[in-house]
Amino acid sequence: MSQTGGCLCGAVRYTLTAEPLMCVTCHCKNCQRQAGSALSIIIGVPEDAVAIEGEVTTYNDTGDSGATVRRQFCGTCGSPVFTRVEEPAGVLFIKAGTLDDTSTLDPQFHCYTKSKQAWVDLGAIPGFETVPQGL
Repeated sequence: MSQTGGCLCGAVRYTLTAEPLMCVTCHCKNCQRQAGSALSIIIGVPEDAVAIEGEVTTYNDTGDSGATVRRQFCGTCGSPVFTRVEEPAGVLFIKAGTLDDTSTLDPQFHCYTKSKQAWVDLGAIPGFETVPQGL
């Protein structure tokens, strides 16, 4: 299994050689700001299963826990591409909209629903006020 993706201008490209560990939607205010939308759809993947071509720029954000959230984007076109967090260790989060083929995306849950937009309907997918235990 192999998936590819990249930023809007093509300066950052990646190849994923493992199945995603998870697909989730995040409604936190910082993801809303970074995405310029109501939420961010992300896939968690084993960090060592991603080959990256090109340079990303990193913005160090701070999560609710006080831990650093490294948001990585293309310095040329500004597309958000990756998010790196301390926990879970060894997991890289990829902004799902950067995948070349998004037809297999199937979010398992919503996180940070405490800050979701009032007009967003979560449907049948479970939602959590913050991040579920064990993630």
